[in-house]
Amino acid sequence: MVNIYLAGQNNFGNRGCEALVRSVSSLIGTALPAATIYCPTYAQELDAAMWPSHSESGINFVPAPPFPSKLKWWSRGCRLLPFVEKMGRPDFNLDPISSSLMDKTDVLIMTGGDVISLDYGVPSLYEWAGFVEQAKRRGKKTMFWGGSIGPFHKKPHVEREMVNHLRGYDAITVRESETAAYLNKIGVNNFIQVTDPAFVLKPEAVNLDEFLPEAVNGVIGINVSPLIRGFRDSEASQTALDNDVAVFAKELVEKHGYGVILLPHVGPLDGGAKNSDYHYMKGLMDRYGLNDPRIRILPPNFNAAQLKYVISKLRFLIAARTHATIGAFSTLVPTISIAYSVKAKGINKDLFGDTRLVLDTPKVSLQTLRDSLALLEREEDDIRRHLESVMPEWKRRAALSAQVLADMLQG
Repeated sequence: MVNIYLAGQNNFGNRGCEALVRSVSSLIGTALPAATIYCPTYAQELDAAMWPSHSESGINFVPAPPFPSKLKWWSRGCRLLPFVEKMGRPDFNLDPISSSLMDKTDVLIMTGGDVISLDYGVPSLYEWAGFVEQAKRRGKKTMFWGGSIGPFHKKPHVEREMVNHLRGYDAITVRESETAAYLNKIGVNNFIQVTDPAFVLKPEAVNLDEFLPEAVNGVIGINVSPLIRGFRDSEASQTALDNDVAVFAKELVEKHGYGVILLPHVGPLDGGAKNSDYHYMKGLMDRYGLNDPRIRILPPNFNAAQLKYVISKLRFLIAARTHATIGAFSTLVPTISIAYSVKAKGINKDLFGDTRLVLDTPKVSLQTLRDSLALLEREEDDIRRHLESVMPEWKRRAALSAQVLADMLQG
């Protein structure tokens, strides 16, 4: 029996993390049926409630590692004295619970999608990199599974650290060509290009009678988040974004005959408002009077598999969260990806050969949203046919990571 630790995530508040854990565990179960999988979380009961049958997939929820105190003090020092960051990253020891789990672990898998990047800051990056290296020091196999990496070129000192870190993995699989090209550029060649594991996530059917509005021309899903709002550098610009999204939603129902469902994909499972898609979009509804019965918001308690089922019933999706778009692509729903990092552009480029269905976060406006809708309408049939033709191969390639894992364990 093999014991596997899934690093890179610590709760299911982000349904993308949940989608990754569900998908990776499913693929592991096919390749290694007797595997036990340790899934770290800060909220064991809440995460377990989102996935009642988790034990059938070999999942054992375990306490997530706390943020290392050495990194915390180092981060504070960097804020006061920025040059400290360039002097190297601090080492740290695992907390007692994680240390005990690591002793039982055979393989550590980094699953977080994009945590080995600068998207969440240098301290977060160094936390996960250090965690992997602690496992490596104990003689454990380490694998990066089907995510995006970097880029780190904005911080050359970080890039140098990460080149050494990445060369230490026993196996790396990446989900898109932008990452592959970047790794080749920085001299990291120990990887295989696959696709995101969530392409194989199975939808979980739910009754949508009270959630999906009736509309002549079908329902469009919209996912906007406080994350993309944060890319605006002034209150006026943020308010303009809010207004444009609200006006666009009104136009969809009043001028085009669509229904609209606002789809939260990230938000604390305890109902908190921090980084909550639901609270942000509900605020738009209340502030801009989106009280038309053809505009609804999905409750925030749907799990990742249920959200994929909802998405599969849409005519179109316009979404900022990457795994919402993956849920759409894999169920043949034409989608506009609102992109803030390399991952959306890379996935779209690999899937369609270009990025015409990508809307850069800084460019989101009423006019670009209108243009995006027109593009989806104009190319709807072609997009669906293309997705239908390529999806079997994309799902096959998503499963390649499990074979890489099995081969790694066999030496």
